[in-house]
Amino acid sequence: MKEFIQETLDEKDILLYIYTPFCGTCHLARTMLEKIESVHQADIFYEMNASLFPEFMQENKIESVPCLLIKKDNQIHERIYAFHSIPNIYSYLIEYQPDLFKEKN
Repeated sequence: MKEFIQETLDEKDILLYIYTPFCGTCHLARTMLEKIESVHQADIFYEMNASLFPEFMQENKIESVPCLLIKKDNQIHERIYAFHSIPNIYSYLIEYQPDLFKEKN
């Protein structure tokens, strides 16, 4: 995963994984995202420690962690709080990152 920096917000499309270091559920969610990145052999998600960005959390109405914030076309489209399973996360990737699934020549 790529580390979140303030300039990340300038990107039009991002998948931002928001966590806190001592959250057990966050560790499970991270494992799912890391497996997805491993399969695709790419950094797909940015990660942000919520404890270091309280203003961001408030401004973007992040209610809890873990959270997968999906920003598409410079607008927040989804805030996912229940990761459920890897196939569940893939359902969002298919919708918001379809290029991941195009056949490579």
